Amino acid sequence: MPIAPTYPGVYIEEIPSGVRTITGVATSITAFIGRAWRGPVNDPITINSYGDYERIFGGLWVESSMSYAVRDFYLNGGSQAIIVRLHNGATLARLDLPTDVDPPAAPPNNLLRLVAANEGEWGNNLQAAVDHETKDRDEDFPDSNLFNLTIFDANGATEKFLNVSIDQTNSRYLPKVLEQNSALVRVAKTPIGDWIVPNVRPTIVPVDTPIVATAGSGTDGNSLVLAQFVGTGMRDAKTGLYALENVDLFNLLCLPIDFADENEKISLVGEAAVYCENDRRAMLLVDPPSAWTNKTTAKNQFLDTTTEYIGTRSKNAALFFPRLRQPNPLRDNQIETFAPCGAIAGIFARTDAQRGVWKAPAGLEATLNGVPALSVNLTDPENGELNPLGVNCLRSFPGVGRVVWGSRTLQGADRLASEWKYIPVRRLTLFLEESLYRGTQWVVFEPNDEPLWAQIRLNIGAFMNNLFRQGAFQGKSPREAYFVKCDKETTTQNDIDRGIVNIIVGFAPLKPAEFVIIKFQQIAGNIIT
Repeated sequence: MPIAPTYPGVYIEEIPSGVRTITGVATSITAFIGRAWRGPVNDPITINSYGDYERIFGGLWVESSMSYAVRDFYLNGGSQAIIVRLHNGATLARLDLPTDVDPPAAPPNNLLRLVAANEGEWGNNLQAAVDHETKDRDEDFPDSNLFNLTIFDANGATEKFLNVSIDQTNSRYLPKVLEQNSALVRVAKTPIGDWIVPNVRPTIVPVDTPIVATAGSGTDGNSLVLAQFVGTGMRDAKTGLYALENVDLFNLLCLPIDFADENEKISLVGEAAVYCENDRRAMLLVDPPSAWTNKTTAKNQFLDTTTEYIGTRSKNAALFFPRLRQPNPLRDNQIETFAPCGAIAGIFARTDAQRGVWKAPAGLEATLNGVPALSVNLTDPENGELNPLGVNCLRSFPGVGRVVWGSRTLQGADRLASEWKYIPVRRLTLFLEESLYRGTQWVVFEPNDEPLWAQIRLNIGAFMNNLFRQGAFQGKSPREAYFVKCDKETTTQNDIDRGIVNIIVGFAPLKPAEFVIIKFQQIAGNIIT
């Protein structure tokens, strides 16, 4: 604030420069939704490697197509992923620890019931041991509520909790300690959500003969259906697809699930595309229907006007065909067919890191790592039938391997003449929208006049110029590449009276060179006279 001079001397005043640096958001954070062997349910978890996925969600599982998609994501250059685990009727495994009651008490005070931290058959591998070697064991009056609890997982994990108590006034109250520190177990709750804790601590259970989880108490449930993803009240509850409401940012969405009812997959793709386009500024990567086992079926069903086979024609969605043929390590490396979305998302991330979001994630550099074959080997003419429709083809070339050979959105059909025909154009636009949305929050409630407009032009212009210097736009000069307008022409007095400031940002996007045409001509020899 201005200084009010009161004494003779020198005063120092700092004057704001008006510079507010706009930082570009991430471009390839990928959300996966589906089944997993273990892990939190309806709780989006951010991971940074496939090792994180194995530790939290149990790694590859034959019942989880999502687990293979996440593996392919990291094999092909993915960096950060968000995992949402869902289940259909899975149950919690339980361990019942007897208490030091003499004579034995009636339930619930005759045992301490622990349950697995999350649903699934994995919890049936849990074991528990108890000892009373607490910190005050040598005192004259030791605390009879204290004990030590050790939890074992048959897969190798061990957790030990020292000096925990069944006394809820104790700072080491068992239910709270497990809730905050254990990845394996929790104390069971009543139907209304109260912890079930006995009045007497558990009796000693030796480590060499631990209590084993009740056989069959933990189950994996059934295959997922549409009701686990979308339905009445799920957006408000932030469950299923809408568990992503708890996520600040994601750029790509993968749904590597094959429902028994193909119509349910079509409905889910439609809902997901609307969510990505209207709510999250994200791209949906669509897997081809499993029935697309050749070019003819793919083309006919894609063009079918009487039956919907995809679920969306959104500008924020892209379809890749065919599926991947890979060895399954859980089935003696037999070759099986897998959804391509995870590998494609990894290539998006790899291309973004190496070249930028404005580069099409396709071409000879876009090789599919860990993919020895494709479910359909397309020829150039077959590719030429699908590409003009907006179906991105995966191809196999000698000496190169499997590559992504298309970069169109589902509005990329030639007949649509859409401005959002190409994936890099749409993704660059989403990147700009999200970055400027976050980078201009400081404008709200500022005095709406020329000083503010000048700051807006300065900061957005600096951001756009930095992208121009990186090669994100067409043009030889900034004037040809982009513009930022915010002045009395864009914001009228009526806008000012209504509290509105209008900012117009334009840019000239780069578009991929899909077709390279080399023309040859013979030169007639000169006649020397």
